[in-house]
Amino acid sequence: MESLSDVLKQWPAGKNMTNRAVQIKQELLADPLVVKLREKYPELSDQVIQLNLNRLYQYTNEHRSCSNCPGLDRCPNDLEGHYTMLSCETINGLTQLNDRKVPCKKFLARESELHIRSRVKSFYVDETALQRGYSTDEILTNDLERVKAVGQVMKYIDQTKRDGLQSRGLYMAGKFGTGKTFLMCYMLHELAKEGYSGVIVYVPEFVEDLKSMFQEPQKLKETVEMMKETDLLVFDDIGAENLNPWVRDHVMGTILNYRMNRKPTFYTSNHDLDVLERHFSFTSKDGDELHKGQRIMDRIRPFVDFVMVNGVNKRGR
Repeated sequence: MESLSDVLKQWPAGKNMTNRAVQIKQELLADPLVVKLREKYPELSDQVIQLNLNRLYQYTNEHRSCSNCPGLDRCPNDLEGHYTMLSCETINGLTQLNDRKVPCKKFLARESELHIRSRVKSFYVDETALQRGYSTDEILTNDLERVKAVGQVMKYIDQTKRDGLQSRGLYMAGKFGTGKTFLMCYMLHELAKEGYSGVIVYVPEFVEDLKSMFQEPQKLKETVEMMKETDLLVFDDIGAENLNPWVRDHVMGTILNYRMNRKPTFYTSNHDLDVLERHFSFTSKDGDELHKGQRIMDRIRPFVDFVMVNGVNKRGR
């Protein structure tokens, strides 16, 4: 944004420039913002006004820009998302006009949203699912076949807001593309507003990445600790991974063993709980290990409420 001196420099020297300065001063003094400012601070003499024409010019220009806001990304003010506020004080008989930068509502809303998003971490999950805006009406009406599932998720959110962090999570099963991940991201976003931290993990890629982490014990330890300690943990698309005994018993088993009766864990899957148990009971390395499948399911089944997500496949629509 141009300063008053920049505007005046655009005019020829001499009489024309002097006339322009007088005109700008008259326009500033007649501006409703300046009139209101002088009513609030009667001690603002003509001399003080003359000494602070540049501040007054910036003050009125920035407020005018805010009144016709083109959006934060195109904010014309000196400091993006901020405008100038003026105040007056008299010290030892000397009156001073002070300015300060104040964040606008749109800037504060964006900062709040970024702070909320910072509480939720994702591993291999499409970031757009976490960064998009969420409309309750859209979630309810987008697919009437999944209304019951949406109701269960919203009930869970309300209960957590009212009573605090629950020990039980949700197990969301359904066909491809019915919005299970979307609903979990919605839940994480809503509860992040209440100060809860969250982690969502796309299990198939996580399992593959764990194989490389085996050579980085510190990174593996930090990842496991994060998943153990976060308030809300979502295992997305569980049952679609190429399972191996080490991942099942020493990674997922460790995380779930710590969280049960402490913090809620959530799951999305194309399988129901019985099919998931069969999935955990077989690995390409050791074949059938029914007792190990049952062991890990003992850390899942008693600590979730089952939610069936019906609806049509929305991917690509």
